Amino acid sequence: MADIRNPNIKRIFVNAVDIFSSKHIAKFLSKCLIEEDEEETEGAAPRSELAFQIVGTVSSSFNDRHSGVFEYYVSPTREELLDHLLECDVILYNISENATQQMIDEAKWAVTTLHEQMASFKSKKMFILISSVMTWAMTKPQNPDEADIPILEEEFRRRRPHPSFRAHNELEKLAVTLDRTKKTKLPVYVVASGFQYGKGENLFHYFFKVSWLMQRPEVPIFGQGTNKIPMIHIDDLGRVIQDLIQSKPKAKYILAIDDSKSTLNEIVHAISTALGSGKVKVFPEEAAISMNAFPQNELDYLKINLLLEAFLIKELNIQWAFESGMVENIEKIVQEYKVTRKLLPVRIFLVGPPAVGKTTIAKKLCDYYKLHHINIDDIFEEKLRELQEPESQDATDAKDAEQKMLREIQKSLDESGGLSTDGKLLSIVKEKLNSRGSFNQGFVLDGFPHTYEQAQLLFFDPEPESQDSIVMEPVYNKRITPENIFVLNSSDELLMERAQAFPESVAEERRYTQEAFLSRLKRYRERSAVAETLLDYFEELELFPEEININADDLEYTNALKMITEMVGEPTNYGPSPEEQEEQRRRQEQKLASEAAERKRKKEVALAEMTANYQEWRKNLSKVERQEQERQSVQTLPLRTYLMKYVMPFLSEALVTCSRARPEDPVDFLAEYHLRNSMDMD
Repeated sequence: MADIRNPNIKRIFVNAVDIFSSKHIAKFLSKCLIEEDEEETEGAAPRSELAFQIVGTVSSSFNDRHSGVFEYYVSPTREELLDHLLECDVILYNISENATQQMIDEAKWAVTTLHEQMASFKSKKMFILISSVMTWAMTKPQNPDEADIPILEEEFRRRRPHPSFRAHNELEKLAVTLDRTKKTKLPVYVVASGFQYGKGENLFHYFFKVSWLMQRPEVPIFGQGTNKIPMIHIDDLGRVIQDLIQSKPKAKYILAIDDSKSTLNEIVHAISTALGSGKVKVFPEEAAISMNAFPQNELDYLKINLLLEAFLIKELNIQWAFESGMVENIEKIVQEYKVTRKLLPVRIFLVGPPAVGKTTIAKKLCDYYKLHHINIDDIFEEKLRELQEPESQDATDAKDAEQKMLREIQKSLDESGGLSTDGKLLSIVKEKLNSRGSFNQGFVLDGFPHTYEQAQLLFFDPEPESQDSIVMEPVYNKRITPENIFVLNSSDELLMERAQAFPESVAEERRYTQEAFLSRLKRYRERSAVAETLLDYFEELELFPEEININADDLEYTNALKMITEMVGEPTNYGPSPEEQEEQRRRQEQKLASEAAERKRKKEVALAEMTANYQEWRKNLSKVERQEQERQSVQTLPLRTYLMKYVMPFLSEALVTCSRARPEDPVDFLAEYHLRNSMDMD
């Protein structure tokens, strides 16, 4: 990063550099270079020093290392923030995008506090307030009968704000009134920005996303769409700021809009044409809320009807990128949108023998990457369904003829073992590859083409982009040619085993009966051994196929899918929609609830079994104890009889004798008594 001690480098403060508008303005300014004096640089190599060093405030969750911000401050106190502002040459406060009252209050505090302390400035500073054309929203033409005549920028003093932007308007007025002295050390500029577009989109993102996903046949327009919307590309807004800093114009209030006078209908139709079906449909304004398309504040933006004319911006030395507006530059804007959001198509081609699992894997890949499955049989069925829709008699006769032709092509394809090079067949497949959905998201091409010649005819580009190139490169249509080719392979024994595992009805439908399957497998092996194979075609294009072996133990194709996704990479697509997320959450909750219920059931069953076992054990224990008592009782009867007859009389006599004699050691006395009389006892 450039050294701030270089006096040619200006330090710029930008508030909230983690929101869309401020982030891209900061990123643009961070890449600006110091302008060299033509006389000084004549004959010398141009330097490429950065002109600005960007610092700013962010939320606690900000961690974008590619934002161009040199230093950022998380929730500083007013005292800390003032110290940071005083270190800067330019202070830029952006309240044009979803500004909270806190942001507006902070901008007001910043400009008034700096104005109060400007006498202590060591050098001149600049304050730029980026506001919104919503402060003009309620401004009426001077002549109501001349609604087509634009409101001029010089009429800014009679502007009337949208009710939600009164605080913005008051801050604009304050900023302009603070800068009334000629020798001020803090010149203040107010930039009323049009609605910003570009760089992945913000306000207009809904229309881009709906068009790109093509989940609706028509892109919604909320309201009649005849209202004119003033706009500016976010990078062109950055250029306006750059020139303000470098040229310091006399005018203090600048309307930053491009030359477009587009209506909402024209904007949405252009987006739909460039990204989607090209169709739009008018919905009531309130449907935007019920469809979760826009929150109320953004819907207010889209309802604005302002025909404005800017003049001061023409006097600035701006190198416009999109001066004519979004509609005129829609192709560039769409490409920028795709690159910024990394919405790059994934094109996959699966090759392999019959029953190897191409279609199953293709469907799983389509689910994972959100791609379109292109299968030759499905294409024919789709075309035939389209031709069955009722129309006029003449159209019906034409469709009948086309249906007959399609069935003949399909029959020819089956009879030739998939080797047909019929022009109509290739045209149908190419039409599918060129469809808007395949172009936006990508596709998985399932098994077709089969031969070198088919691939050459299908992917050939009659109008290559680099015809004048000195280096002769292979000519092919990069828009429809798959860049990821995977060859699925397996042993003939396993393939035959899989084919035989299908039910008879499915086997007949898929041509997996033993005779048909063996014939198809033989033709595939023969095609793989010819002089110019299908894979040779892709290798000539330097698109090298990857071989993946399908094993008998990989019944769900888990290993194969893991290898493919690792080679292709992460999905370059939108994640689940809010509705899909809600459905996933609901399913996850149901799954967790089901698992919890199953665990509870098993626990209750185990507890019941334990209780039953314990009760059975207690019952058995009681039985055993009773039996033991009975056994012991039976065993004790003879012993008792013996003791009563032989032991107790002798013992009683000995004890009586001992009590009469009263010896010193009664135990010894009893022992001697026992010995003397043992013979008699025996």
